[in-house]
Amino acid sequence: MTLSERSRAAAATSRRIWALTTPYFGSDEKWRARGLLAAIVALNLGAVYLLVLINDWNRLFYDALQARDQPVFWQQLGRFTSLAFAYIVVAVYRFYLTQLLELRWRAWMTRHYLDRWLREHAFYRLELARFGADGAPPDNPDQRIQEDLNLFTTYSVSLSMGLLNAVVTLVSFVGILWTLSGSFGFTLGGTHHEVPGFMVWAAIAYCVAGSLITHYIGRPQIGLNFRQQRLEADFRHHMVRVREYSEAIALDRGELVEREQLGLRFSQVLVNYLALIRKQKNLTWFTTFFGQAAVVFPFLVAAPRFFSGAIQLGELMQISSAFGQVQESLAWFVDNYSSLAAWRATADRLTSFEESVAAQERQDTGLSVTAGDALSTAGLDLALPTGARLLAGLHLRVAAGDHVLLKGPSGSGKSTLFRAIAGIWPFARGHATRPADTMAIPQHPYFPDGSLRNALAYPEPAQRYPDEALRQALADALLPQLADRLDEEAAWGQRLSGGERQRLALARVFLKNPRWVLADEATAALDPPAEQVLYGRLLERIDRRGGGLVSIAHRPALEPFHNRRWELARRDDGDPAFALRQG
Repeated sequence: MTLSERSRAAAATSRRIWALTTPYFGSDEKWRARGLLAAIVALNLGAVYLLVLINDWNRLFYDALQARDQPVFWQQLGRFTSLAFAYIVVAVYRFYLTQLLELRWRAWMTRHYLDRWLREHAFYRLELARFGADGAPPDNPDQRIQEDLNLFTTYSVSLSMGLLNAVVTLVSFVGILWTLSGSFGFTLGGTHHEVPGFMVWAAIAYCVAGSLITHYIGRPQIGLNFRQQRLEADFRHHMVRVREYSEAIALDRGELVEREQLGLRFSQVLVNYLALIRKQKNLTWFTTFFGQAAVVFPFLVAAPRFFSGAIQLGELMQISSAFGQVQESLAWFVDNYSSLAAWRATADRLTSFEESVAAQERQDTGLSVTAGDALSTAGLDLALPTGARLLAGLHLRVAAGDHVLLKGPSGSGKSTLFRAIAGIWPFARGHATRPADTMAIPQHPYFPDGSLRNALAYPEPAQRYPDEALRQALADALLPQLADRLDEEAAWGQRLSGGERQRLALARVFLKNPRWVLADEATAALDPPAEQVLYGRLLERIDRRGGGLVSIAHRPALEPFHNRRWELARRDDGDPAFALRQG
């Protein structure tokens, strides 16, 4: 990569990070955020001012020691006590307000990204994008929001305030060091040369060399940190999947396979982490040497003037203190390189997440869904995430009183048609009409962890329904054994069997009593007698309210419950899209 290409890439990265950083300070909390930031800046300036006073104290105190001036010695000890107490107060409140800003910034960003992730089904579209032709979306959005936002806000505040402190300290002490260090004379080619403020130039040369070497040694840490966070998230995600599918894995005797998969993922974590700590070790070799050498470097440079009697012990100690402050300021890049690498990796992950969410927000599916008095589609085209055509030009209508059975081979687009009618399938074009009082029963219903009443009423608050209604819905769904367990807390999606989960999903429908229902294999896990009873009760409620039903089912026993039939089949003309035949 050429220098100009690197410059453009760095500028683009800076713009993305700036766009990630600034929204909070322009949000509805902007005055509180700016006030906290201003207070932290003021405290940093105050801390630097106190350090300048302490630096001046060094000269007076050590001169008193050299002169054996006891009154001045005790006077300066008293002055130091006041300065130290003031510095402690400033340091404590600087820490407290910094933590408070990090907390509030993280809280705002978390709410902001949760809102965007959950708005307009963006979380669903991001998962579908994994199967698309344009490449995988950011891995583990949960880690982005939970962990990366925390790291980003923490590093951003601490590093920016550290940089500010370094700049202000440099400005405050460079003049002191320039004045104290005097000039350095040398003869070259018969000509005498004087270098004013030579200690300042020595500090700059020392730190520039250190920064360049640090960047050369530590640069690989950025990519390794990025990869480490992704591998840790993949390892954690696979353990969560083992927990979620524990029963299926146990029945398949898949423990050894899962152990092998987890071991493989963890070995990748360890290999990358080992590479990271090796790079950190190499950097630590240099930074430790750099820091230790900085302790004696000002004494080595200023010693000739001290031994010649040009300066006293107090001035020597003041030079050492001022040089330390200047050197520490100029060495900020060296001292914080590992943190900068971690911050850059976190920022890269968040900017990629931001771009993916923004892309979903900009995406125009070409599908319009409006409310109406019947289920219908007009010119509906469906595709897979890869872009392959699935169904084309569908003109469908389900009127009140219709009970439609949708059949077809696996992969023909039955469930995808349901998703399009529900308005969540992003790879669709055309128009769909759906009555407002429509409820879908997916193949794999979701039940939040918590009380049974919340799982049954989801996504509405359970308080909307009296206990009698909740118990009746459970009884109607052939789950009377759960009627007295409404307040029991559990992971119901894992606690219940497949058939019980489907009956609980039907109990949810019975509770809410919609006019229109889309049922996707809603009774596939039930025994035939239970299926007959529950389908009969479902149709009774729908007909009583004057609605309609569209079912996906394969069992012949369910055909008598329907008065219309749609069937998906391959086209005769060789078109890869499926055709829908109505009957």
